[in-house]
Amino acid sequence: MQKFDAVVVGGGHNGLVHAAYLGKAGLKVALLERRPVVGGATITEEIYPGFHFLPGSYLISLLRPQVIRELELPKHGLEIIPLESTVAPLPDGNYFADWPDHDMTRQEIERFSRKDAEMYDEFNATMRRLIFGVKPILDMIPPDPTSLEPHDLAQMARVRGTLERLEKRDFHTLSRLMTMSAADFLDEWFETEPLKAIKSTSGIIGTFLGVRSPGTGYVLLHHYLGELNGVPRAWGFARGGTGGLSQAIARAAKAHGVEIFEDCPVEKILVENGRAVGVATQKGDEFRADRVISAAHAKVTFTHLVDRSHLPPEYLADIDRWNTRGPSCKVNLALDSLPDFPAIPEAKKALLRGSIEIAPSVDYLERAYDDAKYGGWAKRPFMDALIPSLLDPNLAPPGKHVMSLFVQYADYNLEGGWNEEKKSQFLETVIDTLCEHSPDLRNKILHKHIMTPVDLEKTFGLTGGHIFHGELTLPQLFFMRPSPQWANYRTPIQNLWMCGSSCHPGGCITGAPGRNAAMEVLDDVKETVTA
Repeated sequence: MQKFDAVVVGGGHNGLVHAAYLGKAGLKVALLERRPVVGGATITEEIYPGFHFLPGSYLISLLRPQVIRELELPKHGLEIIPLESTVAPLPDGNYFADWPDHDMTRQEIERFSRKDAEMYDEFNATMRRLIFGVKPILDMIPPDPTSLEPHDLAQMARVRGTLERLEKRDFHTLSRLMTMSAADFLDEWFETEPLKAIKSTSGIIGTFLGVRSPGTGYVLLHHYLGELNGVPRAWGFARGGTGGLSQAIARAAKAHGVEIFEDCPVEKILVENGRAVGVATQKGDEFRADRVISAAHAKVTFTHLVDRSHLPPEYLADIDRWNTRGPSCKVNLALDSLPDFPAIPEAKKALLRGSIEIAPSVDYLERAYDDAKYGGWAKRPFMDALIPSLLDPNLAPPGKHVMSLFVQYADYNLEGGWNEEKKSQFLETVIDTLCEHSPDLRNKILHKHIMTPVDLEKTFGLTGGHIFHGELTLPQLFFMRPSPQWANYRTPIQNLWMCGSSCHPGGCITGAPGRNAAMEVLDDVKETVTA
């Protein structure tokens, strides 16, 4: 039996961030990861010799700049390569491109609609104001709005102060956007189908809703909240893949004395007299600690690792009803050479270094959702494709390439259940759809690999295969995440905390749940010492 100040359960990026902050503050910390490598879904794996795949997360934008700065991640090997563009090849042989540079995107829009090009200036300015108005909330500790405790009142005042900085028109826009669909919101601004489609994909990524479903407006805004080197809404790729990020955080944690135990699955969280006192592993070891912090999914934590008898019925009811049905698959391809997309002109082949969206229209995206929502999969899926080896050649052998495909929709609750045959069938559906835009692709495939929602659950502990640990819709945001009155990273069990994406502000590679929870744990440590 070993004794620590804190034990962190789960070595995904939030667990690593959390442990690093506690270690930096001088606490003796153990981090336990059930897989042979830390990172959770934020990993890079050499599934086939020489080809390094991204089986989970693949791009970075929402990673909090404080995390990068305070943990000195560049010193520990983090290098983020800016993503240069997003392009959607279109069925008529044309293409639509979105650039980080505002003027370049406006010129692109003007090829389709002068009216939309002029409207884009106001749209972009409005979204920037909303971003700067909402972004501070990512780093807040969600208050209990029914509480009169000084801490909660102070946090409520911070929220109000943040929102008061918005102009009235922007506050009204934000209020509507929280409950609107992404498609309806974009319909109010634009008429160009590819423009609306490529932007509305931000409202459905990771979400089992269609672009016309209420609530996807906020998901769109959530994906706008990122930045890269101070550039709002910019996206990037970590050298070495997303595993390069996780390893940088792990090195930072180790530099601050954190002990990381890989291949160390936790069997249960030990609770004595209403207090968490440590964990027991499947290998029979015990790690005792003053505080236990779970980075695991809320359902994993409270329906597998903790005996339900230790939790109040109303809390269990919130966890049981938590919406965590996933629609997403990850496909990785090892390619003999670079694929060709005929819709992209020879002079614009640099667009292959960015995201390639198979999203030609809003109707296309909605039909993909319609195919899947009753236990099926999209006959022609939406895809966000990336060729990481163009950004980091070390991910593939010389002259070869890897292609990462984020795919929707495929229901976790597939009718009849997922098996190897159905996995193969859907994989072929994905490749067939991609070949409509890149006819030579199939002949260049050396290896192919798919992660269904069930695989994401089994491999990474993502209950229901949901990449965000649960939907980012209004009933599961801010002080409701994962349960009202327990959104401040605490739980009904004393000395048991949460720091994963089941907590505010939710999914994506942000590090915010890990950092926010660490700030609360360290405050609790100070109060305990001075008491």
